[in-house]
Amino acid sequence: MEIIIFCGIQASGKTTFYKENFFNSHVRISLDQLNTRNKEQVFMQACFSIQQRFVVDNTNPTKDERAKYIEAAKAHKYKVIGYYFKSTINDAIMRNSQRIGKEKIPEVGIRATNKKLEVPSISEGYDLLYWVEIIDNDFNVVER
Repeated sequence: MEIIIFCGIQASGKTTFYKENFFNSHVRISLDQLNTRNKEQVFMQACFSIQQRFVVDNTNPTKDERAKYIEAAKAHKYKVIGYYFKSTINDAIMRNSQRIGKEKIPEVGIRATNKKLEVPSISEGYDLLYWVEIIDNDFNVVER
């Protein structure tokens, strides 16, 4: 089994990438949908208990935030795969401006996440780590 952990500022393409690549194979766990850490924990434990592959689709900007998922996954003998969504702050703000409704977040939120962003590294416990970048409206994925 595997867990996929996304990392990147808001509007860097994480959810679109999930829909295009993992929608048919992995459950999506996202605070955007679940709203609370408690619900997130319940869903994650359910996936572990039934051996379901899943994607954590949150910003996960710091090493400490990602560590809780990595530790839990390792305890359940899951393979841990990371995807870092590399984006400039200006590109993210531009993409966010095209969103509507509650999907559009305040610019200050993007800037705050960007300020605390720690680029993930394989040494955190990932079995595989990829960098994803949007180039000419296509996802470019490179293993690190």
